[in-house]
Amino acid sequence: MSTDIHRAIDAVWRIESPRLIAGLARMVRDVSLAEDLAQDALVAALEGWPESGIPDNPGAWLMAAAKHRAIDAFRRTKLLERKHQELGREVDARQEAAVAALESAIDDHVGDDLLRLIFVACHPVLTPEARVALTLRLLGGLTTDEIARAFLVPEPTIAQRIVRAKRTLSEKRVPFELPRKTELAERLSSVLEVIYLVFNEGYSATAGDDLMRPALCEEALRLGRILAELAPAEPEVHGLVALMEIQASRAGARVGLAGEPILLLDQDRSRWDQLLISRGLAALERSQKLGGARGPYTLQAAIAACHARAITAADTNWARIASLYQELLEYSPSPVIELNRAVAVAMAFGPAAGLEIVETLTQEPSLKAYHLLPSVRGDLLSKLDRNEEACTEFEHAASLTRNARERELLLNRARTCAEAHRQTSP
Repeated sequence: MSTDIHRAIDAVWRIESPRLIAGLARMVRDVSLAEDLAQDALVAALEGWPESGIPDNPGAWLMAAAKHRAIDAFRRTKLLERKHQELGREVDARQEAAVAALESAIDDHVGDDLLRLIFVACHPVLTPEARVALTLRLLGGLTTDEIARAFLVPEPTIAQRIVRAKRTLSEKRVPFELPRKTELAERLSSVLEVIYLVFNEGYSATAGDDLMRPALCEEALRLGRILAELAPAEPEVHGLVALMEIQASRAGARVGLAGEPILLLDQDRSRWDQLLISRGLAALERSQKLGGARGPYTLQAAIAACHARAITAADTNWARIASLYQELLEYSPSPVIELNRAVAVAMAFGPAAGLEIVETLTQEPSLKAYHLLPSVRGDLLSKLDRNEEACTEFEHAASLTRNARERELLLNRARTCAEAHRQTSP
């Protein structure tokens, strides 16, 4: 029975902790302190709920417990002493106001609080790695160990990132508030970047023995859906949700029975999740209805929609995809996007046309260690029956990837090209 209760408490914590931390951060204006108070409330639940049972409204119970601890801390002046170093004489004047605010605080700011917390956790003063770790910790409710295992990073490394991130937010005095309109675009871009980084790491793991880490995809999707509810007038938020929904729809078809990767054109499309596709297309429509110039996530979602709408691989509108990549390049010039455009051009107009674009990227410094460049080049060379060169490219790509499943796929393609070369050699 105790085990069942603890599992239930864990489930409640995953659901309630982001709202709990967000609400507390609004009250105490300190993310690190808010998390400490939330953890105190969790400890109280672990101690009390096995005997009393889980309350009807566990979120409200946790918030009440955390607020009581915060009020006690203020009254014992421990909090005041900590704040005194930062605020000096202002603290004395704020003491009674702080206690009164905590005592009278009501929990009708949940949406605003969560949105503020997302913007704080993804603040540009933090490194991208720190933003990801802090976001998963505060908004995902993941433990340090879970984040470390998800990214194949030592647990102490993740712990240090989180501690440093909270310290930086405090030292930089990052306010717990929504950004001004003049800052909104840049700050929102940072938030979307973090969520998509989490999704991409789940969709195509950079290292390890598995191609995918579904839990990270699910977490990114959950955060994206929350953000879409909190910021319904932002087209790029819906664009990102659309992109992730459609990409996630292919998860069941991307990996074979033995865990081997299955390329997009070889996937059994009957295994694509039609519910996720319909949700993605609906999100894309919402983004487009909001008007304005299409941003990078909406454009990528439109590309994903081209694949989703094609009943078979042969039905794919590759010319449309190439055009969308060109539009994306104009918005955000990038050699990676140019490489993706090369693939679309090759599919629409032949491998020679695509290879011509790829050749312009071979000297690009930023792609020197990018395994997909030689992988794409190898694929196009093999389609042109230049199998010996293709074999070399696939072997090079295999040496660059840190994902075991991708490495195995690339080496298999290298062996296939080597065999084809032997058969056609005089």
